[in-house]
Amino acid sequence: MDLTKTLIVGNSGAGKSWLSERIADSLNGTWIDLDLIHWQPGGFNVARQREEAIRLAREAANHDRWVIEGIYGWLIAEIQSGATALIWLDLSEAECTNNIRQRGIRRDGNDESFAALLHWAETYRSRDGSSSYTAHARIFHEFAGQKQRLCSRDEIACFASLLGAP
Repeated sequence: MDLTKTLIVGNSGAGKSWLSERIADSLNGTWIDLDLIHWQPGGFNVARQREEAIRLAREAANHDRWVIEGIYGWLIAEIQSGATALIWLDLSEAECTNNIRQRGIRRDGNDESFAALLHWAETYRSRDGSSSYTAHARIFHEFAGQKQRLCSRDEIACFASLLGAP
């Protein structure tokens, strides 16, 4: 796979950041978390204006080597034409919520935001919108470039090991 410009989608807690960091390191490229583009600095309670988020995502995709990861299908749609590869981390909701519990509260979160994140991850297949299972499946199936669907932590770890990543 040509991972020079890689998009990674999947549920919260699927391991997108973990894998993205390893791919970016192997490429000596830029790793971009779409959470940092979607949300205003300082937390997960105020979204950026849509136009501003799109502009920032497009700027990130202008680098020569990058890995951009996130749940936001609407942002992925804005930059996917420039991607060389797409990876969908399609883990069960139970595995995602377990991963979230193991890593704990992050990025200045609190108990309330942590509970909301767990609920969000639990509803991946039942919710609607561009950050849902259905939307990610559509992105994956419509992507014309090289793509890989990984359905377990073992598959993700195996994929990372092929990069020489720990």
